[in-house]
Amino acid sequence: MVRIQLFKEVLVLNWRQKSSARAQLKMTIEDALDVGLPRAYNVALYKHKCSAVFEHVYESYPELNSGVYARSA
Repeated sequence: MVRIQLFKEVLVLNWRQKSSARAQLKMTIEDALDVGLPRAYNVALYKHKCSAVFEHVYESYPELNSGVYARSA
């Protein structure tokens, strides 16, 4: 649940237009996956997973409190 709150704090108004907000989101994703993925993941696969999660969030959350998961939050 703490990770969900971290993502909510990062997804601020117009986050897609702000390079600092996008960078913070990428760091939050990397931190979450660094803790959550098994150590068997090599660096290339880890970076691929981080990019895939970022792209998913970018496409799924166009604005604050909107997107495919807004109703479940």
